Amino acid sequence: MLTLAACAPAADVAPLPGGVADYQLGEPYPPAEDVTVVVRDSTTSPEPGVYSVCYVNAFQTQPGESVDPALLLTPDPAWPDEFLLDTAQRDALVDRVEDVLARCSTAGFDAVELDNLDSWTRSAGQLDRRDTLAVAAAMTDAAHARGLAVGQKNTPELTADEVADIGFDFAVAEECHEFDECAAYTDLHGDQVIAVEYTGTLTEICADPDRPAMTSLRDRELVAPGSPGYASEHC
Repeated sequence: MLTLAACAPAADVAPLPGGVADYQLGEPYPPAEDVTVVVRDSTTSPEPGVYSVCYVNAFQTQPGESVDPALLLTPDPAWPDEFLLDTAQRDALVDRVEDVLARCSTAGFDAVELDNLDSWTRSAGQLDRRDTLAVAAAMTDAAHARGLAVGQKNTPELTADEVADIGFDFAVAEECHEFDECAAYTDLHGDQVIAVEYTGTLTEICADPDRPAMTSLRDRELVAPGSPGYASEHC
């Protein structure tokens, strides 16, 4: 087994506190009393009194976002309203994310998750793994300079050396139980993992010996309490 110390959080950023994480990307709302970590979109405000993670769509466009056409590749086949961004143009991509990191830091978030790191795996060869990881490392350096911890988003393909070189402090894993990938995150990050499942039952998810300590079962649309389909349970 890989050593968990390989990916200890950077010394100048706050690690995840443990406890219960609430993944609120669909719509922000007051969390339950036992929640210690809240993840929200970069366009919202952090929840006072908890560890707050800022969602950043770092490697693809947000739906409707205006981006320099020179950076755009084809739409993501999994998310056709989002375009892949050309990771060969590292400086331009880091500049784009710097604006979002500044907003997250000024708003008072403690950390960021850099989404769609795994875009190269869906790019049909348009994106290069090495370019992508170089961009991720530069973005992580920029976030650390603002005092923000940085989360690896999905991408179980990464090796321990790659994660250490990039400088990720924790991970956010979607459906790692569903796809039998949880150990790929806990082996590298230990208890510094937020896991979100969208299918299955809480009983079977929590019985998984590899599932991260901070695992929750949410509705796929991540709607607020009181909305049709809302679901939020945790191990």
